[in-house]
Amino acid sequence: MRLNDIWKRGRVSFSFEVFPPKKDGDFQTVRAAVESIAQLKPDFMSVTYGAGGGTSDYTAEIARIVQSQGVPALAHLTCVSADRDRIRHELEKLQAAGIENILALRGDYPEDYDPAAPRDYRYAASLVEDIRAYGGFTIGGACYPEGHVECPSQEEDLRHLKEKVEKGVDFLTTQMFFDNSALYSFLYRARALGITVPVLAGVMPVTNAGQIQRILRLSGTTLPYRFRMILDQFRDRPDAMKQAGVIYAAEQIVDLVANGVQGIHVYVMNKPDVARALSENLARVLER
Repeated sequence: MRLNDIWKRGRVSFSFEVFPPKKDGDFQTVRAAVESIAQLKPDFMSVTYGAGGGTSDYTAEIARIVQSQGVPALAHLTCVSADRDRIRHELEKLQAAGIENILALRGDYPEDYDPAAPRDYRYAASLVEDIRAYGGFTIGGACYPEGHVECPSQEEDLRHLKEKVEKGVDFLTTQMFFDNSALYSFLYRARALGITVPVLAGVMPVTNAGQIQRILRLSGTTLPYRFRMILDQFRDRPDAMKQAGVIYAAEQIVDLVANGVQGIHVYVMNKPDVARALSENLARVLER
């Protein structure tokens, strides 16, 4: 199923992100988690690609497993360490696996990345252009409500985003955020600039206080006072932190739906219990 048909139904989409195994020995564990999450029947599930393509060998296979459970898959594809031949090979592999949807990303720089070296791809916009030329895929892109960490201003980041959309992006998924006002401000500015494709709100239930430092370092997102107090109070009580993280995410989602977002995409970190808790608590809010 092509994802750009989902938002024609007029209700909020609800989806999950999962990641492939990092090594062969983890495959069955990841598969079991993915199948368990798929049983909740989200509108789709995205499958990550890994920094510098590190886990890319498993992306198509996990996406195929998702679709075998009757759930459309969205395969991530990064270009930061790829040439055009490699990208074409990946597109052929995804097409052969029956995948119709791609999230086109630059990706994180690998450790040995040399920014001065000649590259076929420096930005995701070029990848979007090549996927569109190849044909046969609905294309998603990433956006950053608080601005990309490498961009000097939010205004410049939005200009780059518009260029990416004009290359052929069908929908956007946001970086995680913990303050909904950041998304509402971003949407106002994006629409004013003429970016009209569906924007899905990316929400991460923080169930382990140790996650947060890496999240802040990579994303540059800010933490509202209320969320910082939750971390301070429960960081040394894992069960309480997990419950509080799920409740915070659920309350975030209720507010987002009430304010008219087109979709919710949950970074669920391969945790079926977290996915199930959110699905059950939000079933009526999401009209599922």
